[in-house]
Amino acid sequence: MKKRTSKISRKTGETDITVTFTLDGTGKAQVSTGIGFFDHMLDAFARHGLFDLTVKAEGDLHVDGHHTVEDVGIVLGRAIAEALGDKAGIRRYGDCTLPMDESLALAAVDLCGRPYFVMDAYFPVPKVGDFDTELVREFFYAVSYSAMMNLHLRILTGDNAHHMIEAMFKAFARALDQATQTDPRIEGVLSTKGSL
Repeated sequence: MKKRTSKISRKTGETDITVTFTLDGTGKAQVSTGIGFFDHMLDAFARHGLFDLTVKAEGDLHVDGHHTVEDVGIVLGRAIAEALGDKAGIRRYGDCTLPMDESLALAAVDLCGRPYFVMDAYFPVPKVGDFDTELVREFFYAVSYSAMMNLHLRILTGDNAHHMIEAMFKAFARALDQATQTDPRIEGVLSTKGSL
């Protein structure tokens, strides 16, 4: 099977980001965004999805973390789409309900080529470390639209924002890993239209 990997760079007046991404990896990550908790979440995403991921991001953190987090989402989404290629043989759908202590997160993915994002989560604090919790939505919205995927995320239970957010990143990783796996029974793409 052809190696499903990509490398995407994006430079603007606010950020300079390079992402390399391998779908069929071993969970290795090298991440540097300048936002400690965000680095931790991206590392967890790679490890629990068994993706290989490098992220090198420089952003205007003297303003806040918004541009860096959103733009990493944009570049990661593009990297996922490029690594998927023509999507021939993939399962297309994936879902995961993942516990982390008191928190329970649900993620569902459809790699349909039509972006849509729904998130149902409320975080009890505005920040975890140096990461603004409102940026969780910005990140996943950017990933879903840049990767052209339908993504639903929901926190079913939770009190601790760190646990809730980490459960979301891990659940997304597991759902994406499931959706990107190939199935020998699928000829072409899994669609009545013949394209994704």
